[in-house]
Amino acid sequence: MAQGILEKINILISANLHAMVDRALQANSVQVMDEYIRRADRDLDTLETQIVTVGGSVRTLKRKYEEMSAAAEKLDRNIDSLLTAGRTDQAARLQAELNVKQQQAQEYYQQWQSQEQEYKRMLDAKLKLEARLNTVRQEREHLQELLKLAEAKRATTRTIRSLNDIQGVGDADIRRIGDMIRERLDREDAQMEIASMRLQDVVEDTIEQSLVDQQLEERRRRLGLAGGSGGESGSSSSASSLSGTN
Repeated sequence: MAQGILEKINILISANLHAMVDRALQANSVQVMDEYIRRADRDLDTLETQIVTVGGSVRTLKRKYEEMSAAAEKLDRNIDSLLTAGRTDQAARLQAELNVKQQQAQEYYQQWQSQEQEYKRMLDAKLKLEARLNTVRQEREHLQELLKLAEAKRATTRTIRSLNDIQGVGDADIRRIGDMIRERLDREDAQMEIASMRLQDVVEDTIEQSLVDQQLEERRRRLGLAGGSGGESGSSSSASSLSGTN
């Protein structure tokens, strides 16, 4: 279901606002922009509901992964203790149990990562659509004023075909307002691209730092150094051992 709403959102985000303005001018009405606003508001409400659901799933899967990883790590230590004490049979039984828990932890980890990526895509889509919707609302008001001006100045013209049709007929006020609308749309598109790149940089930096923290914690444990924080770091250590096992 999340994929379906994301497809709808992406269609709205990628809508050609210049073409929308042209259609509104051709029809001498802002109805096409009003329809876009209604659709965007409706889909935003649906997306926000699903963001809450997916966000909860991400937290649940992360918690289950950490719990399973902690249990697996405890078993791993117990196996070493049993082998040291020469209790091979018990160590073998715990090793079999450890294998199951490691597999379960790996499955939770994969599900968690998959849901987290979906969650980030949904948040990104929400930010982009909100920005696009704000632009359309602003330009709707500007376009409404443009249509009123055109109607007042050219009462004999029943249909305004496009901004290009207006240019060159000697109406400097209409041409100036039309150019301002297009320039604002171009600036909004550029700002959205910059915001998207910044969000991607933050996501990549967070993922890279998390990996480095996991690697350093694993080295501390292997070297017998104090300072492990347990909890979150313990889960990271288990993730490293899982990747080696599987």
